[in-house]
Amino acid sequence: MSRVPRDPRDVAAVEVLGTDDLPQPLVWTFDGPFERCLSDLEDTVRRAVVLVGDVSRIALLIDLCLPTLAQRLRSGDVLQPAWGRFLERLMGYGLPAEPRVRHLRSDGPLLTLVIAYRN
Repeated sequence: MSRVPRDPRDVAAVEVLGTDDLPQPLVWTFDGPFERCLSDLEDTVRRAVVLVGDVSRIALLIDLCLPTLAQRLRSGDVLQPAWGRFLERLMGYGLPAEPRVRHLRSDGPLLTLVIAYRN
């Protein structure tokens, strides 16, 4: 039996993981300085890997709020090298694929992490 995703954030996870019955995705939001958000996001991924127990069963989606990012950039935050280091550290966990990043044009928290996984 397959579950049709109701939330658009589930769609990317279903594409990566397949259409087997999936538990509800885990969702966290991060707001504040860009580099600190990336650090907190990485820590959350590490904890989720422990919770799920098998990194090969995880798919990540990161929603990046462009209006909030623009505010952070105006206040002096920079994207590089923090983003590059973040991706390198994240891929060190052995994830089956790089996280998908969806750029949102509506206001909201800087980053939203969605973790989909198979049982």
